[in-house]
Amino acid sequence: MPTRSPEEIRASIEANRKELGTSIERLRNEVAVVTDWRAHLVAHQKQVVIGAAVAGFVIGGGIAAIGGLFRRRR
Repeated sequence: MPTRSPEEIRASIEANRKELGTSIERLRNEVAVVTDWRAHLVAHQKQVVIGAAVAGFVIGGGIAAIGGLFRRRR
C-alpha cells in the first residue's frame, strides 16, 4: 500500500472539508424546498380547495345525520 506524505493527507482532508461543506449547503437548500408547505399549497391550490369542500360536506353531512338520529329517538 503506497504511503502518503503529510502534505497529501492535509490536502485530502481540506478537500473533504470543502466537499462536505458544499454537500451540507445543498442538503439544507433541498430540505428548505421540500418543507416549504406554503409553496406546496399554492402549487396544489385547486386540489386543496376540492379536498376542503369534500371534507366539509362529509363532516357536515355526518353531523346532520347524527342530529337526525337523535331527533327521531325522541
